[in-house]
Amino acid sequence: MNKLADETSPYLRQHAGNPVEWMPWSDEAFALARERDVPVFLSVGYSSCHWCHVMAHESFEDDATAAVMNRLFVNVKVDREERPDVDAIYMQSVQALTGRGGWPMSVWCAPDGRPFYAGTYFPSEERHGMPAFRRVCEAVSEAWHDRREEVLQQSEQLTAAIAEDVLRPEARATLTPELLTAAYAGVKSQFEPRYGGFGRAPKFPQAMTIDFVCRSFVRNSAADTREMITATLDGMAAGGIHDQLGGGFARYSTDDFWLVPHFEKMLYDNALLTRAYLHGYLATGESRYRSVVEDIVGYVLRDLRHANGGFYAAEDADSEGVEGKFYCWSIDEIREVCGDDADAVIRYFGVTEQGNFVDPHTGFRGNILHVVDPSAEVPPEVDRAKAKLLERRSGRVRPGLDDKILLAWNALMLDALARAAAAFEREDWMAAARTNARFLLGELRRDDGRFVRSWRAPHLAYAEDYAALLEALLTMAEVDDPGWLPEARAVADELLRLFHDADGRGFFTTGHDAEPLVVRPKDVFDDATPSANSLAANGLLRLAALTGETRYETPAVDVAEMLARPMASQPTAFAHMLEACERILTPPLEIAIVGLADDPRTRALQREVHHRLLPGSVTLTGPASDASPLLDGREARDLVPTAYVCEHYACRQPVTSPEDLRAQLDAVLAGRDQRSAS
Repeated sequence: MNKLADETSPYLRQHAGNPVEWMPWSDEAFALARERDVPVFLSVGYSSCHWCHVMAHESFEDDATAAVMNRLFVNVKVDREERPDVDAIYMQSVQALTGRGGWPMSVWCAPDGRPFYAGTYFPSEERHGMPAFRRVCEAVSEAWHDRREEVLQQSEQLTAAIAEDVLRPEARATLTPELLTAAYAGVKSQFEPRYGGFGRAPKFPQAMTIDFVCRSFVRNSAADTREMITATLDGMAAGGIHDQLGGGFARYSTDDFWLVPHFEKMLYDNALLTRAYLHGYLATGESRYRSVVEDIVGYVLRDLRHANGGFYAAEDADSEGVEGKFYCWSIDEIREVCGDDADAVIRYFGVTEQGNFVDPHTGFRGNILHVVDPSAEVPPEVDRAKAKLLERRSGRVRPGLDDKILLAWNALMLDALARAAAAFEREDWMAAARTNARFLLGELRRDDGRFVRSWRAPHLAYAEDYAALLEALLTMAEVDDPGWLPEARAVADELLRLFHDADGRGFFTTGHDAEPLVVRPKDVFDDATPSANSLAANGLLRLAALTGETRYETPAVDVAEMLARPMASQPTAFAHMLEACERILTPPLEIAIVGLADDPRTRALQREVHHRLLPGSVTLTGPASDASPLLDGREARDLVPTAYVCEHYACRQPVTSPEDLRAQLDAVLAGRDQRSAS
């Protein structure tokens, strides 16, 4: 009997009607496998995953295939977004056995959870050198029953290799500016100047790498650094990966020039790209990046926000069973909707009779709107037509919505939204940020104080969730109100208590109160999202600077030193951790603005801080108080709002005018070590 109907995950519920007798991840499932003496087939995916849908349609919805699966295995479905711990462990087995990874993930395990065979997508029929899924199932079952000793030996070796990879400490290295120099050179070597971005297709936005380049540009003001920023941000904004009508970005581009995306829209991508485009705007002053920030935030607040203030996880790639159908247009429909403006729209968005996209599974053909000439001004005809096109599109069948509200992803969006609200002085955005912060602190925290991963789901929150929330609350304290600081400190203390490795080797993914898995994983790579360890390192360093408590700094430095060598050689895999290294290598820039938040003179001083990119800085605004050493003992000179610019709490002459504050900040940045980005 299929047992997914009552699960909280939309992905699991999508499979509740399958003839496969799916069970959620549970002790019950593994106990049943022991009782039946059969392997566990573990299928991991997520609701907006296109190839997950393909495999489901081909195999899991097929009665004959389901009968084979039910006869041979206990079948377990996992939503990787609800259970990143399970996903991380078994993805390592896929990568160890196949040399690559991805979703859907297909893993066969012994009844004790140890994996022995794995892959990703298997077609229903043999093609392109890939074996048919049903044949794989038969072969796995045959090996389990006829060559049990060999299978168990492989599972032991594979589990040991995964554990060693998790637990093996990297040789520590002292952090030096040369690490940042090497990292910058590595990023520059991967830059693709023609279309922007880093590496070849499939091309991912790599928002954290863009952040690193933006911070580098603040330090070195080099033309080639600026080119990396502008070529990448312009290329993505003009491409089909960017929803030219509704805003927001798709997951990645299947080609080198950002035209054909994998159409799913993820909250975390749009959170990270909000921050990347914001930093691109603050670093270069190019107003077109401000427009993209407004575009992304508008999409998230309109289409991904729950009425209570939380943000949904994703929108699917498919609608009506066709990838991209919701987003594509025929030339005839453009002419019908746009009327006299149609010719200008067709030229501007590169619309053709034959289209530029074909769904390989259904043969659906259409045009993905993209900007043919990003350097050209937007014609008035296109501005007029956009609203009409968006209205027409709103009548189509929307892609499926994954309405999970995940703590870490919400925290990433909260952080970006608050930064953008402060930079653009958007009180409506700041109000949305406050509502979201209160929602996370109230609705995703149990009565005993323990956070959960997902709203209305029982899964305990992971290190990623706590560390992302720490960063978001610190940002709220800096740009909104120092009153958020006690909550940030409480989250940091729990992060250390639940997840910190006592051997000083970073943070485990799961808390010490979580269910035991075959290994206890650690998350160190900045991939689609920042790793738990890089989020923790940055958050703890910021908290140390804001509170003056060095106990928060030590575990952050330990993480950075542990990862120093791979950071230098693989910078794009540690792009957020590089920010922590910058904070360690540079004395923290501390800015205190003493004054009432609603005083226009206070806001004028804040504008000098929030309207520019200040790497390695922390800021607090408010009346003199003991909430932080930044505000403790500080006075408003002659009752006029006053700014203090400090490094390690050694402060320059307090100033009351925006011009004087700007001059002091310019002087501090000019004095920073240029070697870190040259």
